[in-house]
Amino acid sequence: MTRPGATVAFDIEVVGHDWNELDDATRGYLLERTKSEEERAKVPGRLALIPGCGRVIAIGLWNLDEQRGAVLCEGEGAQWSPWPERSDGAFLFRGSERELLTAFWQKVKSYGRLVSFNKRGYDGPVLMIRSAMLSIAPSRYLAGKPWEMANHCDLMDVLTFQGALRERYSLEYWCRRFGVESPKSTLDGSQVDRAYKDGKIERIADYCLRDCRATGELYQKLEPTILPLIG
Repeated sequence: MTRPGATVAFDIEVVGHDWNELDDATRGYLLERTKSEEERAKVPGRLALIPGCGRVIAIGLWNLDEQRGAVLCEGEGAQWSPWPERSDGAFLFRGSERELLTAFWQKVKSYGRLVSFNKRGYDGPVLMIRSAMLSIAPSRYLAGKPWEMANHCDLMDVLTFQGALRERYSLEYWCRRFGVESPKSTLDGSQVDRAYKDGKIERIADYCLRDCRATGELYQKLEPTILPLIG
């Protein structure tokens, strides 16, 4: 995954901080923003979705030029190595959140177009915010406008025609419609927190890479058809 200018799909997995470890002012602020008791009760369990209240535990990369993937995930070692549990040539990087974010930005600065699904409004900002919180300088801007696709092409923007189509559908929905293998066969996003608590970090890494690959394959369906009209 080192060739400059490559088109690479990415995805991240995040777990929320422990509610009881947040300071009183932050907890109070988050609860004040809710509109009902039902919403208040849900806040401690949805910290992964709140910027600044979760940490990145896995980042997947799928190189569309080489048809090969890699995952940076929580662990020890801080170095790249072949992923022995996989037979597709994937690589694995284990490290602290600081180490995997540093390695991610180093890796992606030489790539061409980054591809994602619904990441311009979440994953991109989270990666940049968490990096800034850890005093790491991002090497690329991963938010941007829906029509700015040369640097980061978000397929959600493509499939909503940059907001013209109001209804939004999931990656799994579009994969099934375009004949791409669903990435949710072994795990889905709602199960990541439980898998993490059970210590199944490689299962999370595998799921993350499946998402990247599915995103990459969906991109390859759209690149010669819809994308030239809008990107």
